[in-house]
Amino acid sequence: MKKILLLMMISLATLSGCATSPMGRSQLIMMSDSEMNAMGDKAFLSLVQSSQLVTDRQANAYVDCVAQALIREVGGQWEVAVFLDQDANAFALPGGKIGVNSGMLNVAANQDQLATVIAHEVSHVQAKHSNERISQQSATKIGLSLISAVASSQGYGSPALMGALGLGAQYGILLPYSRVQESEADLMGVDLMAKAGFNPTESVNLWVNMEKASGGKQSAEFMSTHPSHDTRIQDLQNRMPQALALSQKAHAAGKNPQCESLAGRQ
Repeated sequence: MKKILLLMMISLATLSGCATSPMGRSQLIMMSDSEMNAMGDKAFLSLVQSSQLVTDRQANAYVDCVAQALIREVGGQWEVAVFLDQDANAFALPGGKIGVNSGMLNVAANQDQLATVIAHEVSHVQAKHSNERISQQSATKIGLSLISAVASSQGYGSPALMGALGLGAQYGILLPYSRVQESEADLMGVDLMAKAGFNPTESVNLWVNMEKASGGKQSAEFMSTHPSHDTRIQDLQNRMPQALALSQKAHAAGKNPQCESLAGRQ
């Protein structure tokens, strides 16, 4: 059994190192940018082909206006699409793809709140969080396979033991890492929207709205891939002095997005 525990420690250790996130955190990155971009392109094309897009020009212009203000800060070529889906959600994919569900326009009450959502998703891409998640899952799978082989040879390979190891990996490795990534994207996102000239204080109001929209239904934080709404709000409030300073600097440079007049609701 000592050998199994030692192998578990070695396997867990493989989940750190190799790269550093924009927030200074150690990351495991196993995929190349070109591989991730190809995966993002394929996933986005599949979504566009299998989903209904919003045809309303006003709604598309509004989302594109907010997205382009953020894109000017990060650079590159990005494709933006608005999906006809009442689920209040949005995403960004490697390869420069941004998707916003029409339902998000009913929760994000203004351009600054919508900028919060899109900036958060773009920050996931900028921080290579998709790459990190895939790399973590691959490393965890390899580690559990190794542990299973040794456990079986030592007479410990019972279904109960392997089930416990799988749950340990899920709640002790993959979900906590995902919460860290979400928190990083929150902080990077509020900085990004502020640099683009949006009002960062609205990021807090967005999560108040999200909490209301969810009806208070959210998994316990330790069992969720996302921080609780209260945690996110507190983290954003702590970040606010820096974000406000970035916003003031952006305004001084003439960055003052005017997307509200284009706003449409689905």
